[in-house]
Amino acid sequence: MPYQWTSPPGASPQTLRLWPHNSLPARGMAVFVMATFVLICIPTLPLLGTPILWGMLPFLVAAVWGMFFALQRNYRARQITEVLTLDDTAAHLTRRDPSGAVREWDCNRYWTTITKYETDGPVPHYITLKGMGREVEIGAFLSEQERVSLYDELQIAWRR
Repeated sequence: MPYQWTSPPGASPQTLRLWPHNSLPARGMAVFVMATFVLICIPTLPLLGTPILWGMLPFLVAAVWGMFFALQRNYRARQITEVLTLDDTAAHLTRRDPSGAVREWDCNRYWTTITKYETDGPVPHYITLKGMGREVEIGAFLSEQERVSLYDELQIAWRR
């Protein structure tokens, strides 16, 4: 699960850390790009020493560079973290966006409501926390099953 309670259940404060799933680590990406480059070069071996190779080479390099650029951009876009801290009286949510911007939300724990929108949100099983006149999302980057599990765990944590 790409979220973890970092303090024991029942302890005060309770801390929940969430992050997007990253199925391709940096080392795996490097191997994938290198393997793609090698596989693209195999059909060009008969063209060695001919002017046709020089005509095709820019397109081959552009294809590998485009794939590398797309994977890097996706990796940077997944650099989101959310930290929910629950103490005896307050709830505090901090979200760090890929751009480095930090957004925070505080609320009295007693007045906070946890809502799960089955189909009305931007994603199925959309979870929000509402309090102090604001409604904020939590874990929208998680998979559908992870959001359902997170909602159940939040309900249990809020009752303690």
